[in-house]
Amino acid sequence: MRDPSSFLRAEYDDLVKQELDWRLRVLGGASTPWCTVDGRRVLMFCSNNYLGLSNHPKLKEAAIEATKTHGVGSGSVRPIAGNMDLHVELERRLARFKRAEASLVYQTGFAANAGLIPQLAGKGDLIVSDELNHGSIIDGVRLSPAERRVYRHGDADDLSRVLDEAERASPRFRRILVITDGVFSMDGDVAPLDKVAALGAEHGAMVYVDDAHGEGVLGEGGRGIVSHYGLSREKVQVEMGTFSKAFGVVGGHVSGSQDLVSFAYNKSRTWLLSGSHPPAVVAACTAAVGVLEDEPAHVQRLWENTRYFKKAMADLGFDIGKSETPITPVMVGESGAAKRLSARLFEIGVFALPIVYPMVAQGKARIRTIMNAALTREDLDFAIGAFEKAGKELGLLAAKRPH
Repeated sequence: MRDPSSFLRAEYDDLVKQELDWRLRVLGGASTPWCTVDGRRVLMFCSNNYLGLSNHPKLKEAAIEATKTHGVGSGSVRPIAGNMDLHVELERRLARFKRAEASLVYQTGFAANAGLIPQLAGKGDLIVSDELNHGSIIDGVRLSPAERRVYRHGDADDLSRVLDEAERASPRFRRILVITDGVFSMDGDVAPLDKVAALGAEHGAMVYVDDAHGEGVLGEGGRGIVSHYGLSREKVQVEMGTFSKAFGVVGGHVSGSQDLVSFAYNKSRTWLLSGSHPPAVVAACTAAVGVLEDEPAHVQRLWENTRYFKKAMADLGFDIGKSETPITPVMVGESGAAKRLSARLFEIGVFALPIVYPMVAQGKARIRTIMNAALTREDLDFAIGAFEKAGKELGLLAAKRPH
């Protein structure tokens, strides 16, 4: 009798053969600059923990205290019996931080995109998406019966063309939703949100930005890309984000008008049908918002480290792409070469993972490094030295000629 699941092994083996498989490493302890991975002490260089807040004492204390007072679980989904005072307080604090009318917390950033996008645009509507948007946006768009158009990455002129064509469509679309990442996670470039927002206003389109990698990084005090460009809430109707990166915890969220939030929690099935965050998580997220408000030095150090590392890597001769943020890709080309560079770095003492197809296009494999505010200058010099050593050994850098 034929095994109906035989394709699982066959497809996995094919990934291994093409050097496109993920091999999971194990973090043995906290996500700190120097940590234990697969039993080896290494320098963490690929975490999304931009500001080092996942180990901040205020976040840990808040999580412990909330567990003592509220237990380890909420007991339900929020619409029924899982809506704790802690959840309400987090949303109040987040909205104040974002300078928005209201905020809504989802279980994850992926849940926010997958749950809200299909509700904002349906049959008779149009979704216009940047070609390099995150997979969670792509999946959210696919869940909608709306028509879809894609514009060239970061190209406002091409977006204008798409919107002009949409206006001439017959029958006319009921609604148009334009979606873009704020910071693109593979290349570290920033969306021209000011131009996107202006085009949205010109064409009467709703603008949705996924700012997962912009929060804690861009804008006043790390408030994100909307703050970075000084845009009004009338120009960017949906600002989505996550607590799992610069905030150091886990969870997704959207900020905007009270109408947006009321609509979202009544319509998003990912929110309605998933258990709410445990008290410890919610309290830690609230504490993280407080840290960003009260301790601006974390964001300042992040950018100091970013500038230092980028300059050193470029001076060595590495191709670091067009990144404008603490995400710095070290471009390699082929997937196998990226995996070999990552493995050699790990042997030397730097944990930096390869990003390969299909996460990036064929021939665009890279080591994606992500800067951290908690790294010292000595840590950065160690990492730079490791890249130089491994790069020369693998033929990715030309050895310096003796004088």
